[in-house]
Amino acid sequence: MKVKIINRSAWPCPQYATPQSAGVDLKANISESITLGSLERVIVPTGLFIALPQGYEAQVRPRVNLSKEDFIIQPGERIAQMVIARHETVEWEEVDTLDETERGAGGFGHTGM
Repeated sequence: MKVKIINRSAWPCPQYATPQSAGVDLKANISESITLGSLERVIVPTGLFIALPQGYEAQVRPRVNLSKEDFIIQPGERIAQMVIARHETVEWEEVDTLDETERGAGGFGHTGM
């Protein structure tokens, strides 16, 4: 699948690290480092702009500082992964009852254990 991209970053277009990878690495397009505190969130630019075909989405999965120490994000550092996936658009059909299923017997997320 081809996706149009404008790359205004200082880095090459995102690549898959291995043939089995689901996502591509996104890099920090910054000129100076950013200090990320414990559990802190910041917006880090990538310099990338994409146009996805209809029926697709881009899921950005950020790397998070879960440690108790500060983390310094350097220019070009991997900050997230982006996974491109198909999605469906649903059309709701209102009904009065649903079919009985083993999974549905216990409610939301219920496994019976």
